[in-house]
This record gives sequence, structure tokens and C-alpha cells, in this order.
Amino acid sequence: MSQYKIWFQGATDRVQHAPYINKVEPHLKAILDPEFTGTFNTTTPPATTTHAVTEFRIARNFIRNAIEAERQGYDAIAITHFQDAGLAEAKSVVDIPVLGLGETTLLHACTLGRKLGLVTINPAFIPWHEDQVIRYGLQQRVIAVRAVDAKITDFMDAFSTEEGFKKLQPKWERECRALLDAGADVIVPAGGLPMMLFSGEMDGAPVINGITVIAKSAEMAIKLRRLGAGKVSRRSNFARPPEKSLKEFLEHG
Repeated sequence: MSQYKIWFQGATDRVQHAPYINKVEPHLKAILDPEFTGTFNTTTPPATTTHAVTEFRIARNFIRNAIEAERQGYDAIAITHFQDAGLAEAKSVVDIPVLGLGETTLLHACTLGRKLGLVTINPAFIPWHEDQVIRYGLQQRVIAVRAVDAKITDFMDAFSTEEGFKKLQPKWERECRALLDAGADVIVPAGGLPMMLFSGEMDGAPVINGITVIAKSAEMAIKLRRLGAGKVSRRSNFARPPEKSLKEFLEHG
């Protein structure tokens, strides 16, 4: 019988991104330990454009859902959106662990190899991920960020049909090999979509499935918190907002 509940929060829509969600949900169910259950929560409208304004909107939703997850008695929230939009703010408003796909995957990748290479789903995200690398202090560990020249619909086709997968795979492998040639020894797919399609190994380099990593990291975060070792600092970025600030955000933000 499960003891702990994990709220998985995506930036995807249950209808528009059904081929992806239909793969993620069974995967999560299969890998969680028996004492854990997970609920995959979606966002409507989803992140349909690759722009900072969209990420700002998605961040607002994540912050609100972190509060809702804690209110409903969940033990942790795992945000499966690699860009980590609103992650610091979400950590600041709740006491349960909040994990971001980008941060969690990148920090785990540092334990698997010396030099990391990121491959994102669209060139528009390259500057965002480069900023992430700086924010997490990983400039000396990340070789570069590259991108597949593709659209979200191309990834949905790759989940849905063998033809779609075969069309996208060479584009993906080309970017990975460019990073390996440049010295990367770990490939980090920058997003749940490529993680669920292409994770495994390439020429001896791990290609990380961060969905698996964040699920198991959420389990660990819950257990560490119970042991008194899983609470975020309430200084600096994760300081609790004043009640007035939080109230104004929930009513007008």
C-alpha cells in the first residue's frame, strides 16, 4: 500500500500531447517504488510556443499548482518541464520538496560524466538553456547546447508512428554526435519529449532519461525530508514570501 504521493506537473496538454502522455504515465507507474503513487497533471493551454512570455505563463501555473499539491496532501511535486520555469518561486511557497526536470537531470548528469552536452527540441530554447547552465553554475561542465530543428508536432508524430520516429531520429543523432565530437561524455536531452524517445546510450555516453531521474529523486527527497535532510534554505531565492505578497499573487498574479 502506498504511503506517499507525488504530484507530477507537466507543461503539456492531455489532448494535444496525448501520444507523449500515454507513454509517460505508464512509465512513471512502472518505475515508482510500491510505497509511492504519482499523479500526472497537465497544463491547458500548454507551452505551445517557444517564447519567454509563454514560460512566464507556465511558471505562474506551476507556482499555483505547487500550493495546490501541498494543500491536497501530496508529499512532493516534480515539475517535468526542463526549462524549470518558476522553480525557485515554487520552492519558496511550499514546504514539500519541489523538483525541476532541468535542475535534477543536470545535477545527476554531473555524477555520470565529466562534460555534458544538451540537445533541445527547438533552436529557440538554446538561449534559455544556456541561461540555466549559468544559473546552476555548470559553465565548466557543459560543452554546448544544440538543438534539433523540429516542431512539437514532429515529436508527437515520432511517438505515434514508426515513420515519424525514423524521420526525427537522424536529426537527433546528428546533434548528439556533434556534442560527442566536441568532447561531451554525457548527453542530456533538454525536455521530456526527447527523453522518452531517445534515452539510452550512444557511443558509450549515457543519454539520460530525466523523467526516470526526477521520479526517483522525488522519492529520495521525500524520504530525506522525513529524516530532516530535505528542507530548502529559507535564505535568498527560496525565502518564504510575506503573506500579503502570496495573497496578492493568488488573487491577481
